[in-house]
Amino acid sequence: MPTTTPPHHPWLTPRNLLWASVAVALVTIALKTLAWYVTGSVGLLSDAMESFVNLASAVFALAMVTIAQWPADENHPYGHHKAEYFSSGFEGILIVGVSLGILWAAGHRLFAPQPLEQVGWGLALSVASSVLNGVLAWLMLRSSRVHQSIALEADARHLFTDVWTSAGVLVGITAAALTGWLWLDAAAAIAVGLNILREGVSLVWRSSQGLMDEAAEPEVQAAIEATLQRFAQAQVPGAVRFDHVSTRRAGQRQFASLHLHVPANWTLGQAARLRGQVERALVAAVPGLRATIELLPNDVEALFHEPETEDVTT
Repeated sequence: MPTTTPPHHPWLTPRNLLWASVAVALVTIALKTLAWYVTGSVGLLSDAMESFVNLASAVFALAMVTIAQWPADENHPYGHHKAEYFSSGFEGILIVGVSLGILWAAGHRLFAPQPLEQVGWGLALSVASSVLNGVLAWLMLRSSRVHQSIALEADARHLFTDVWTSAGVLVGITAAALTGWLWLDAAAAIAVGLNILREGVSLVWRSSQGLMDEAAEPEVQAAIEATLQRFAQAQVPGAVRFDHVSTRRAGQRQFASLHLHVPANWTLGQAARLRGQVERALVAAVPGLRATIELLPNDVEALFHEPETEDVTT
């Protein structure tokens, strides 16, 4: 197996977890907004603003995961799996926007600090919301490995970022309350904004790579190579070989294409049986893989050339 995945629970599907993410986002928005209201902390305000991004991201991810599960049709013969990349890209863009808003608000407060009130209540409400986000993010990240869902993984990593940034805000507020240095609240909010910005840029980048047919993960490629080597070594040396192996990932589905060279004197039935065995072995090694294997005689090479651009200048 290319990766080790945690045990699968039938309830922990991407759709169910994203519905849970929507519900938790609504609860955390209420808790963090109340925490900001009772304390007046710009750090807690930045935390509450990110929760609105959590809600928008979860709703959009839910829509994209639903589309990704649609079966292949005449216009989309390879399925709709890439829809998940739109979800993670959209989430990344939202995160970048919110981070800039946080930095703008915190920058103003840095030079004009405001007194904090009822810090204890604010901290308690923020901790409660962080616990909810942390538990849900942990479940989502484990499930994303089972279902190979980048939309679920993106939402989970965003929630983890929310937990860590909430911790940073709590440190800033506590330090400001203990020392009387009110600028520490704004400094913590700036640190939150920068951390969120980093996460947003990372998500946008990963989504763009998926839309451009990035190759499968190194461990998946290693599993495919090991499987092919096993079949090549099981035959008479040099009788069977594989080349032009390429892979790509589209959401939850992974694809591999390759050439299988067999002796020219084999019958079509012999070659087809070996190809079927190779396909089944590849799917066993990489669950969910869709393999395309082209049969060729050993003395035939398939050539691939980029089309040359003709010089049309005169």
